Amino acid sequence: MIKDEAQKLGFLFCGISKAEFLEDEAPRLEKWLNNNYNGEMAYMNNHFDKRLDPRLLVDDAKSVISIALNYYTDEKQKDKEAPKISKYAYGKDYHFVIKDKLKALHQFIEENIGSVSGRAFVDSAPVLDKAWAKKGGFGWIGKNSNLINNKTGSFFFLGELIVDLELEYDNPFNADHCGTCTRCIDACPTEAIISPYVVNGSKCISYLTIELKEEIPLSFKDKMDGWMFGCDVCQDVCPWNRFSVIHQEEAFNPHPDLLEMNKKDWEGITEEVFGKIFKKSAVKRTKLTGLKRNISFIKIDKNI
Repeated sequence: MIKDEAQKLGFLFCGISKAEFLEDEAPRLEKWLNNNYNGEMAYMNNHFDKRLDPRLLVDDAKSVISIALNYYTDEKQKDKEAPKISKYAYGKDYHFVIKDKLKALHQFIEENIGSVSGRAFVDSAPVLDKAWAKKGGFGWIGKNSNLINNKTGSFFFLGELIVDLELEYDNPFNADHCGTCTRCIDACPTEAIISPYVVNGSKCISYLTIELKEEIPLSFKDKMDGWMFGCDVCQDVCPWNRFSVIHQEEAFNPHPDLLEMNKKDWEGITEEVFGKIFKKSAVKRTKLTGLKRNISFIKIDKNI
């Protein structure tokens, strides 16, 4: 019943896991943090125990209801010389879209089952989304560290509804269909994928253009591949994404002016234009100052 409702709400997948300690992830997360692969994302060092055990986030948690929401589009920016923006940020900020849907799912559960305590999570708390999605049967974690499904690729968001309700649990996805492929590793402009399944977050273009608040280090000169917000390279080259289907979520459609802006438009972007195009967008996270910093670095990057 819950999965049927999730589908009606537009979710691509819905899987359910028992809320328990993520034993396999604990040493991997600890090693990743000890290597400082989180860069200046200091918050990743916080709440280590909570990241690994949902019962510390929601009192008496019994189940993790994982969802995925497709955001793939074949629409592209018209000017090939323009600074690039990741597909996920074309439309409305996914945090709001998914949280609204998860709240609706929670309400549906209460209306049909009775009082159920729970919380919706979309990047808003220490939850290991990919680990729960894998446990929920969505797919495997690829060499680029993204969750991949062998029927729809990897262009989807993840979220959870953690509840104090016992449910029937799905089997985890234990296969790995990356095989000997290394396209994502070979294509990464900054060589952030330092080995299969391990990403040095502090070298990732998404980190450099969004999370990093200081100036982008000059060591990344000529390596940014024209990206001003996020990066899609490791997904664009992944063979499994040939199965991606165009999303049906109206909220993710780009502002009419976004794809039309040319290189000069971006270089001269004003507060007014930024506010209009990115009114409810995830791009607001980097603010106009951050976007301008990224665009300026790309100009240096290309020796213009």
